[in-house]
Amino acid sequence: MSEIADTNHLTITDVTVIEDSKLKKAITAAALGNAMEWFDFGVYGFVAATVGKVFFPDASPAVQTIAALATFSVPFLVRPLGGLFFGAMGDKFGRQKVLSLTIVIMAISTFCIGIIPGYATIGIWAPILLLLCKLAQGFSVGGEYTGAAIFVAEYSPDRRRGFLGSWLDFGSIAGFVLGAGLVVILSAIMSEANFLSWGWRIPFFLAAPLGLIGLYLRHAAEETPAFTERLKQTEAEDKDSLKERPTVPFAEIFREHPRSLLICIGMVLVTNVTYYMLLTYMPTYLSKTLGYTEDHGALIIIAVMVGMLFVQPLVGFLSDRVGRRPFLAIGSTIVLTLSLPAFHLIAGGNVIGIFFGLLILAVGLNCLVGIMASTLPSLFPARIRYSALAISFNISIIVAGLTPTVAAWLVEATENIYMPAYYLMIAALVGLVTTLFLKETANRPLYGDTPNASSRKEARAILAEHYLHIEESVDKIDEAMGELKEQMDLLQQKRDRLVGQHPELT
Repeated sequence: MSEIADTNHLTITDVTVIEDSKLKKAITAAALGNAMEWFDFGVYGFVAATVGKVFFPDASPAVQTIAALATFSVPFLVRPLGGLFFGAMGDKFGRQKVLSLTIVIMAISTFCIGIIPGYATIGIWAPILLLLCKLAQGFSVGGEYTGAAIFVAEYSPDRRRGFLGSWLDFGSIAGFVLGAGLVVILSAIMSEANFLSWGWRIPFFLAAPLGLIGLYLRHAAEETPAFTERLKQTEAEDKDSLKERPTVPFAEIFREHPRSLLICIGMVLVTNVTYYMLLTYMPTYLSKTLGYTEDHGALIIIAVMVGMLFVQPLVGFLSDRVGRRPFLAIGSTIVLTLSLPAFHLIAGGNVIGIFFGLLILAVGLNCLVGIMASTLPSLFPARIRYSALAISFNISIIVAGLTPTVAAWLVEATENIYMPAYYLMIAALVGLVTTLFLKETANRPLYGDTPNASSRKEARAILAEHYLHIEESVDKIDEAMGELKEQMDLLQQKRDRLVGQHPELT
């Protein structure tokens, strides 16, 4: 259970009332950056086959696809480094400043992909430069999602954190749909030769204006109340500490928060393996493995993703009513039990079957991703929240990011088109185990923070609930102490009987 910050006496002045205008700015700024990240993923997933031809022309078609997807996956190896760097910076200098920096790096690296000459022009330097751009993306993204999730969570009122946090991943899906849709439109209106020559580059050029808009919004947003309060406390306690370089508290994270660390890794693993399987690998699976036309499969996936946009806020809203744990359990169960039937439907060749197969996976993904942005920030205290979350998030993202490459390789090596389903089922088992250890966080303050409310009326209600919770806790402690006293009395009686039977102890 989340803990309210230690105080002698929590009063109404300790409950932060969040202004609607600041809240809207924070959510918009965070969601747009996330949309830009997934805009690139959507574009890259849908042009993977074309990228393989441009940058790896001498390889076989299967190897071209695997190589292009590997270029997508390798940057995940540097995401933990980005998480370490930006996490420490975010805990030291603020969430808003770091998020402004990550969106700049992300925009520049994505834009640069569009201007890299192909292998036919500069030879081996083409894939090398592509990899460098993807590594830069990976480094910046290492601090992007976790920072954005923290930014939204620390701004959100406790009773609406699930709903408001869900808009962060609404941005993810919207960015993906925008990127994928743009690729489909360009490939439809252009000849295959023109798209292969230069048309595939157009979506990457859009990163520049999107980045400028995102930077403006993030620069205009104010720092989160939780970080501002912690900064005030730090200044009051030790001004010299502000001059120190940021450090990453490895020992404290692993020693004092092992449960939170493992919960974060488990949640991120099941969610993002499903995410990358459905959004990044599936277009390639449909076209290269099953032989569907690229437009045929792409349009169905985009239709399913548009449906996910409407479900996403609903999951967040309901999680504020019934809790986060039920959705983690439901999503993991759907992926575990229905992945194989879903892939059977997808492989059947029938448009309706493909749609419903993808829909099954999308519903499971909605349940998982709809609670992630509101749950993960609640696992760690504000002082180390960015560092701890970035480290644990990006440890698991290494495995999740390899999903498209590993899935393509497994299908190629085993000639079994259902290997991706088995891969998803293993990830779902991790999600179910994680559910057992996750404590409910809905409608409660973030770990170590004072409560957030939407209004003074809600603040008074939260305070009343807090006092009631204290009273219930004290009653339980009194009951436990009473039971302990009875046990002590029995032990004392037993001791007295034994002592009375020993002449030297009497």
